[in-house]
Amino acid sequence: MITVHHLNNSRSQRILWLLEELALPYEIKRYERNRQTNLAPPELRAVHPLGKSPVITDGDLTIAETGAIVEYVLETYGAGRMVPPVGSPERLRYRYWLHAAEGSVMPPLVMKLVVSRVPKAPMPFFAKPIARGIAERIQSGFTDPNIARLVAHMDAALAETGWFAGPELTGADIMMSFPAEAAVARGGGASASNVVAFVARIHARPAWQQALAKGGPYELLR
Repeated sequence: MITVHHLNNSRSQRILWLLEELALPYEIKRYERNRQTNLAPPELRAVHPLGKSPVITDGDLTIAETGAIVEYVLETYGAGRMVPPVGSPERLRYRYWLHAAEGSVMPPLVMKLVVSRVPKAPMPFFAKPIARGIAERIQSGFTDPNIARLVAHMDAALAETGWFAGPELTGADIMMSFPAEAAVARGGGASASNVVAFVARIHARPAWQQALAKGGPYELLR
């Protein structure tokens, strides 16, 4: 049976959702972030050297990285579900969005979060205006324009069917759910009605709600 090593406020929520969509049996082993540092506990390093989540164990196998876990679960237990047919245009889009989620979309969203916290960090009072100015220039010149382009790209991809890789939910949508939620939560969905509708659609799914009930509420990009 698959065991999900589930860290609160983390990307492992997507793995719970995937397993619920497939109606697969699984166990959850919970880990809590340090309240002061927000870091994962050292116990996770006993599961995987990086000590991060998501990680799953399945028999003797230990698999980390959300995209790798999604691919493994669908290849091993999916029986053809949630993956477009080989050789189809949808399969190519599936592969693209499966990897774009963490490769292209998440980095600027995470950078925006980190940079936004710089002016609030403890520092001498005379350094605060300098830090604030640097943070504002990074956001206005890099993170915000990049996020706007990415959200527009996502919105266009969803325009035809409401999903990222064909007429129904696939593993690509599982992967893209977290950045889509983050973009909407942080104001990036104001002009992206398809992204907003996508987030509402996945939140209405019984499997998503069951995963949330089991994994617990999470704060985006905490």
